[in-house]
Amino acid sequence: MSKHDTPGSNKQSRRGFLRLAAASAIGFPMVVRAQTLGPNAPSKRITMGIIGCGNQAEMDLKQWLPMEDVQIVAACDVNKGSYGYKTEKQFLGREPVRDLINKAYAQRSASGAFKGCDTYVDFREVLARKDIDTVAVITPDHWHAIMTIRAAEAGKDIYCQKPLGLTVRDGQEIIKAVRKHSRVLQTGSQWRSTPTVRNFCEAVRNGAVGKPGKVVTYVAKNNFEGPGPGWQPMPVPEGFDYDLWLGPAPKAPYHKDRCLYRFRFVSDYSGGQTTNFGHHAIGVAMWALGLDETGPEEIWNKGAEWPRPGDLFDTATKVHFGCRFAGGLELECVTDPKSFGVRVEGDKGWIETNGRKIEASSPGIAKWAPAPDSVRLYDSPNHYRNFIDCVKSRKNPCEPVETGHRVSSACHLGNIAMKLDRKLRWDPKAEQFAGDDEASKMLQKPHRAPWGYV
Repeated sequence: MSKHDTPGSNKQSRRGFLRLAAASAIGFPMVVRAQTLGPNAPSKRITMGIIGCGNQAEMDLKQWLPMEDVQIVAACDVNKGSYGYKTEKQFLGREPVRDLINKAYAQRSASGAFKGCDTYVDFREVLARKDIDTVAVITPDHWHAIMTIRAAEAGKDIYCQKPLGLTVRDGQEIIKAVRKHSRVLQTGSQWRSTPTVRNFCEAVRNGAVGKPGKVVTYVAKNNFEGPGPGWQPMPVPEGFDYDLWLGPAPKAPYHKDRCLYRFRFVSDYSGGQTTNFGHHAIGVAMWALGLDETGPEEIWNKGAEWPRPGDLFDTATKVHFGCRFAGGLELECVTDPKSFGVRVEGDKGWIETNGRKIEASSPGIAKWAPAPDSVRLYDSPNHYRNFIDCVKSRKNPCEPVETGHRVSSACHLGNIAMKLDRKLRWDPKAEQFAGDDEASKMLQKPHRAPWGYV
């Protein structure tokens, strides 16, 4: 298995100490785990390792790097560095992200120089570092559960990008590990920390549209097409540990469209836009409706569309499913030009948000404002800041592990219903399908050895 880019553990420990001492001299205190000193310690700098250095990591780093009480000390990725992510101009991977981190910190140092971020190929080496408080898991979905579970076992707090796993079983195992080891986990679904979204959800919770009867959630269309039937394997690029990238997923021939950003459209690694934008939109809807602790009771296909047989991409090209919660409330999830949005229809009107603005059937609903006795929701103006604050306070963040699992589960159930093309009955308390062995088998996926939950 691939090792740290700089071999030699004893020498590395000494070099690490000297490097941190040098960092202190140029304006950065020596890295000391905040949890070692306690919540009221004079130094509350939170140390972080980044696991997964692709497109989403680049965006997430823009939030953490300016924080004075956070220091990112590790960048881990199976890719040394390459183009081929969401845009052709992005050159990403562990070394480019390391350089981005060091450059950001150097700009804040007295000397204008900083080299305090190490690179790793194998995430387990990041987790083995005792000086790291937190990790951000920003990898393809099929790695989320195993990495998060191992991080919890290693005593790390975790920011895990949505969805919480590739399957319903993944989410259940993540909850067990996070709670067993008393870890803080923030689900990386940032819309919950947007003031406009919170205002929208509070309006619905406080009856601005009356009794909700129908909810529509919008997801983006696929932004890439697969190579089509008859695609051929390609040579693995230099500097890319493809076997470790596959990890628990089935062994498969390499193709550039299988990895990096485009993993999202292959079901061995992701649930497509259902679990990507769907987690955002359905998560907002469930928050607005007070459904964070439950799930739908019925799920059915409403006209999903799929790639041609034989294409490498096999997730839905058009997402379209419906589900019904207790009490008869119906939720629909559909691919739409809106890309992201939530619409709630009640007996007094409708209200809709795209995350940036609110529209409604009347000015009174659109301009709803809380009164002193209104139901108020978790106030988190910044998802990334909220995670760091909760690492310090040991309180639950805006989207804790149980909530992230429930939202992810609704997305997974939608995918299963679309694939089977029939109505499914679900027990949200037991988290089981009623009398459907075929659907039940789709609640989990086998892991390729030697990877597993334990």
